[in-house]
Amino acid sequence: MTESSGDPAPDERMPTSRAARRAVDPASFQQHVRAARSEFELQIEKARTDFEQANERINERTGRNLLLATIIGIAIGAVVIGALLFVKWIFLLFAIPVCLLGLFEFSRALQTAGRRVDLVVQLLAGTAILLAAYFTGHWTHWVITFAVVATLVVWRLMAQMATADGRRYGEVVSDALVAGLLPLYVPFLGSLCLVLLRQEQGELWVLTMIATVVAADTGAYASGLAFGRHPMAPLISPKKTWEGFAGAALAAVAAAVLMGIFLLHVPFWVGIVFGLVVLGSATVGDLGESMIKRDLGIKDMSSWLPGHGGVLDRLDSILPSTITALAMYFLFFPLVSA
Repeated sequence: MTESSGDPAPDERMPTSRAARRAVDPASFQQHVRAARSEFELQIEKARTDFEQANERINERTGRNLLLATIIGIAIGAVVIGALLFVKWIFLLFAIPVCLLGLFEFSRALQTAGRRVDLVVQLLAGTAILLAAYFTGHWTHWVITFAVVATLVVWRLMAQMATADGRRYGEVVSDALVAGLLPLYVPFLGSLCLVLLRQEQGELWVLTMIATVVAADTGAYASGLAFGRHPMAPLISPKKTWEGFAGAALAAVAAAVLMGIFLLHVPFWVGIVFGLVVLGSATVGDLGESMIKRDLGIKDMSSWLPGHGGVLDRLDSILPSTITALAMYFLFFPLVSA
C-alpha cells in the first residue's frame, strides 16, 4: 500500500520556474526608485547649501566673490598666455586697452573726489607713451614721456586759467600734480612692460613676471584666509596680514624658480632673486594703490571685473613690477645667451 502524507509535493513548495523566483513587484520597484531619487536630491541640496554658506563666509572675510573672480582670472590668464606664447605683438591689443582702462578708472575716481582731470587728453597722452615704448627706441620713449608729462601739466594750468572759476591756489597746484602723476603711474609703468616685450625672448620674461605676481597674490589670498591673524598695514589695508605675506613669498619664489628653470633657462638662484624682487615691488604696488583708494574714500576703482573690482585693482601689483622685471632681464639675460 502506498503511503500518503499531508506535506505538499516538491512542485508545490517551490516556484515553478527561475523567472518566477526573480519576479519583482512593479509598484515596489517604482517606490524604491522614488525613494532613491529623493535621497539623491536631498544630498545635492545639502551640498549646494554647504557650498553657498562656505562661499559666503569666504566672501565676507575677503570682500570678493571667489568663484566669479576665479573664472574671470582664468579667462584673462588664457588670453595673456596665448598672446605671449604664440604671436607676441598681439599682446599689444590686450595691454594697451587694459592700461587705458586703468587710466580711465583712476581719472574718474579723481574727478569724483573733486580733482580736475582732462580725461580725453590723458587718454591720448597715455596712448602715445604706450605706443612709443614698443615702436621707438629707449631714448625716444623717455623723451616722449617727459614731453607728455610737461604738456599735461601746462594744459591743466591753461585750462584752469580759461575757466577762471575762482578755484583756490592749493587746489590748482594739486590738479597740476595729478595731471603729471596719471601718465607716470599707469601708462608709463605699463609701457615698461612693452619695452621688455620687444626684447629678445622678452615675451617669456613678461610671462614670468605676470605669473610670479599672480602666484604671490594667490599665495597671499590663500594663506591670509587660512592663517591670517596679524595685520600687516592696518591703517592702509586691514585685511592684509603677515601670514598672507609669508604665503605670497613662498608662492612667488616657487613660481619664479619653476618659470626660470623651465621657461627662461636660467639657474635656480636667479629664480629666487627674481621672485623676491618681484614680491617686493608687487607688495609696494598693492599697498600703494590701497593707500590711494583709502585717501579717495573708495573700496574699488570700479566694478568692471566682478570679484576683482576694477582693472587698476588687478594692475596695482603688476605696474611697479614692470620696473623690476625689466631690470632683471638686463641683469640676467646674458646668462641665457652665454
